[in-house]
Amino acid sequence: MTRYADIPKPIRSGLVVVDPDHGTPRRVIVLQFNPDTLERSIAPQSAGDGGDAGGGGTGSGDRNEALRLKGPAQETWKFTAEIDATDQLEIAAPDGIHPQLAVLEMLVQPTTAQLREATRLTQKGSIEISPIEMPLTLFTWGSKRVLPVRLTELSVNESAFDVNLNPIRASLGIGMKILTVSDLPAGHRGADLYMAHLAQKERLAAAARGGGLGALGLGGADLVTGRG
Repeated sequence: MTRYADIPKPIRSGLVVVDPDHGTPRRVIVLQFNPDTLERSIAPQSAGDGGDAGGGGTGSGDRNEALRLKGPAQETWKFTAEIDATDQLEIAAPDGIHPQLAVLEMLVQPTTAQLREATRLTQKGSIEISPIEMPLTLFTWGSKRVLPVRLTELSVNESAFDVNLNPIRASLGIGMKILTVSDLPAGHRGADLYMAHLAQKERLAAAARGGGLGALGLGGADLVTGRG
């Protein structure tokens, strides 16, 4: 008979806030439950996005650029995360799930210290103030998916509260943009991590079993002549 202790404990997905200079984790955010679904959208950066140059087409792009790429594909991920304090009754939660929500919200908010420094520079009369730089954020979905991201969406649906109106259950819609070498400066740690992620994808693609032309009803001559 299978014992519960023999069942492997599932790996959790989550976010890691990293110091971009030293590569050391500042904070690890483990999602309480792994999302049931993960929606990914991948858009190639085609050099010939304008379409063709006539001949029955509707666009006006350069035909010589039809098969060229300007850089890595732009990829966005979306998923729904659940937080439920009632699932952890043995852990004291005097503030409900406020702390867990605040941690995620601070991924898209500057700190009070950063805002005060920006105000100080403005009052000092600085000609140009650079936008506030946030720490590097990584999203992890198992060992084969560790990649730099920027949160683009964070929607919160609080659905249960304790007697003090602290939220104790919430559903979060999280949207992310994968940061590539086109988004980050050369030498940035995030750019190196993206290259490692892309190399992992290449290794997985190389391990996939290829098919034969016969399964498509084609022969080698069909590809050369263009005739079926």
